[in-house]
Amino acid sequence: MKDVFDLLGRILLSFIFFFEAYDYFAFEQLNRQAMTIYGLTWNQDFFLYGAILLLVLGGLMILLGYRMRLGAILLLIYWVPLTFIVHDFWVEAEGTESFRLQSLFFVKNLAIMGGLLLAATHVSGRYRLRRLFATTRV
Repeated sequence: MKDVFDLLGRILLSFIFFFEAYDYFAFEQLNRQAMTIYGLTWNQDFFLYGAILLLVLGGLMILLGYRMRLGAILLLIYWVPLTFIVHDFWVEAEGTESFRLQSLFFVKNLAIMGGLLLAATHVSGRYRLRRLFATTRV
């Protein structure tokens, strides 16, 4: 049962990264506008496509249980700056709707970072890519 929960946890954790990569790709122009609002005007292509690459590659590594530590580090390279740049609730007026939402998103991202740190120190269970290759004759 532990291995099933491990697989389910990796699926659920990686889903948010795949969804965000899809969102960046599908709404590219809106994301470029948001980057401009947050002051990221230099080399937007590099940051946008780099973020998509980190999200997809790190998400796949977590999902497949293959080199999860590297996958978690790749995702943290993206997730930590994003959290502090985009969800800066401390600049909003306290008690406003914007303050409440940004602080909620900030804490949610902290929880995701905690999950990534756990994934970085965790050895995935029976259902992982490396184990499947080791037990089958290819």
